[in-house]
Amino acid sequence: MQAALKRETSRMSRAGLLCGMVVWLAATPAHAFVAYVSNEKGNTVSVIDTESWTVTRTIKVGQRPRGIEFTRDGKFVMVAVGDDDTIQVIDAKTQAIVDTLPSGPDPELFVQDAAGKLLYVANENDNTVTVIDLEKRVRLGDIQVGVEPEGMTVSPDGKILINTSETTNMAHFIDTASRQIVANVLVDARPRFAEFKRDGSELWVSSEIGGTVSIIDPVKHVVTGKITFEIPGLRREAIQPVGIGMTRDGKTAFIALGPANRVAVVDTATRKVTKYLLVGQRVWHMAFTPDEKYLLVTNGVSNDVSVIDVPAQKVIKTIQVGELPWGITIAP
Repeated sequence: MQAALKRETSRMSRAGLLCGMVVWLAATPAHAFVAYVSNEKGNTVSVIDTESWTVTRTIKVGQRPRGIEFTRDGKFVMVAVGDDDTIQVIDAKTQAIVDTLPSGPDPELFVQDAAGKLLYVANENDNTVTVIDLEKRVRLGDIQVGVEPEGMTVSPDGKILINTSETTNMAHFIDTASRQIVANVLVDARPRFAEFKRDGSELWVSSEIGGTVSIIDPVKHVVTGKITFEIPGLRREAIQPVGIGMTRDGKTAFIALGPANRVAVVDTATRKVTKYLLVGQRVWHMAFTPDEKYLLVTNGVSNDVSVIDVPAQKVIKTIQVGELPWGITIAP
């Protein structure tokens, strides 16, 4: 009788311990990622730990940092410092500036090819896109585009580079092999950002002043539809789309609406807004954590970052950063 009781007690203890471990594991994040935020007016980069949701370091960089992105291998962070006419390179391990890359005047946004060997940089002041060899860290040449180039993306197959020009109001399709423009598509006023669906079937371009997102057929080079936004109590001109983020499955898009202080959630199949999420003031750009559990968005006027729970489509956290946060990138 006593032996049986001891065996049962031991079994229950093991079960309790196992249950406790399951609860602990469920409460512990599977991965903690690091985010870097460029603060345009503060001339700094804020480093955010996504486990504690706190700023762990502030890095002093050059004048007017905007576009920011990790290298494909995750070893470095590149940041466009527009008023210094260069791209600064931060070592992700030491969090110190270790190099610069030769861009054109006033670099704003940039994009890498899939292999992480080439960098394409939009230079706002001379209407060009600079091509940089990332391994040799040398400038390979420039591509003439429209007036005030900004938005940059590469097609999933790597064959087409997209640049948007704010004043020309166009999306320029550039052949990456010849580095020549093969098509120009007119969109609404002041296009700021471009994003392909992961399957390459659509290109989405946000127009800040036009207040729309144009959906372009990348083969036919025509606009096939437009997404518009209506928020009760806000004038239409206050709704200014900028950053776009799409989930990997291509089903959901998140669109930053600038001074409207909202992120729109869009069903990509119906092209309809399903929800507006209230965030900080003048929401600008965004980045997903690699597991797509969270989406972090920069709010320029309130000087903070909002954290969105992607599955729940709910804002769960606000993190104070530097002055006028603009761009954001998260370690791959």
